[in-house]
Amino acid sequence: MSDRRTTPANGGVAARHLEGVVSAARYVDGEAKAIAATAAFLRASPAGKPDRQVLLGESVLHYDTRDGWAFVQAAKDDYVGWVEVAALAKPHRPTHRVALRHTLAFAAPDVKSDMLFRPPFGARLQVTGTEGIWSKVIVPGQPQVFVRGDHLRPIDTVEDDPVEVARLFLGTPYLWAGNTGDGLDCSGLVQASLLACGVACPGDSDLIENAVGDPLPDGAVLQRGDLIFWKGHVALAMDADRIIHATAAPLAVVIENTATAIKRIETAGDGLPTSRKRIARLKSHGSV
Repeated sequence: MSDRRTTPANGGVAARHLEGVVSAARYVDGEAKAIAATAAFLRASPAGKPDRQVLLGESVLHYDTRDGWAFVQAAKDDYVGWVEVAALAKPHRPTHRVALRHTLAFAAPDVKSDMLFRPPFGARLQVTGTEGIWSKVIVPGQPQVFVRGDHLRPIDTVEDDPVEVARLFLGTPYLWAGNTGDGLDCSGLVQASLLACGVACPGDSDLIENAVGDPLPDGAVLQRGDLIFWKGHVALAMDADRIIHATAAPLAVVIENTATAIKRIETAGDGLPTSRKRIARLKSHGSV
């Protein structure tokens, strides 16, 4: 049975490659678009509950439009859902990604000029030139703006430690379905951290548990970068004794003793960990 979160079909319209697989009134190829909002929620239905977020400059395929809402599939993780049509723009050719929790986009290469918006970590921007410390940037649906060049990384480079990426978000408020430094949930934190390191990662904790890493035996000592899962929750191991995660308990991204977190989650009625997994391609890092 197909998962509606990753199956580009909504009953009325489906991706052409699903013809004969799912039922739909019509099948279409989808049109390439880019996200023009700093972040836009992917929703289960037009104006429905949020599932995930797509970020400025990310690519999507646009399959259907209904009452100001667009049915799309995100390129980064195949997640599907509805975004406001106003959040879409023509595709672009990003050259760089934002490497800080946020950067700031200014109207001119001057910190005293108007600050226009805040591109979040992972936003994909097209750099067209430089003026001193500033990069001239084009983003979908916006005029040329300027951001600090050292806040960006070339699009084809990756980080080497997901824990260091996760630490950028310490103190960020917990937000269901969030994927930015303004608010994120457990899977949003883990996905942002792994994607930045070049590790393919789905959007929800159960999908991550099924797709990412190799299972560890019970009692295995956790290493930096390992994943620990509960039903509906995921965390990154910092070392053998600590995790970093976005949790609804303090409504924030926090570092927590692993044993304490396991006991707290069990006491709250959410059970014991369901699995622990290791990503073989990640290098082992020392404790921080």
